[in-house]
Amino acid sequence: MSLLSRLFGGGGSSEPEPLVETYGDFRIYPQPIADGKVYRIAARIEADVDGETKTHNLVRADTLGDHDSAVTASIGKAKQVIDEQGLRIFR
Repeated sequence: MSLLSRLFGGGGSSEPEPLVETYGDFRIYPQPIADGKVYRIAARIEADVDGETKTHNLVRADTLGDHDSAVTASIGKAKQVIDEQGLRIFR
């Protein structure tokens, strides 16, 4: 992208910034997966461990009928997994 485009807003991405929720030392990025007319619960969980960013991709079979509900449920399920497993999710 040219300097002028960046200065005057042309050619910018229409994608919104990814939603992130901090939960303790973890970062949760809800990423529901569209599956026909429903959304599958999914999230990326990250944490910095010994100076390295560790990532766990959570995907569940559960589905919901709308995106906003799937985002909320994805965050809730990620928190549950973090509470149950802590840093072991990165093994």
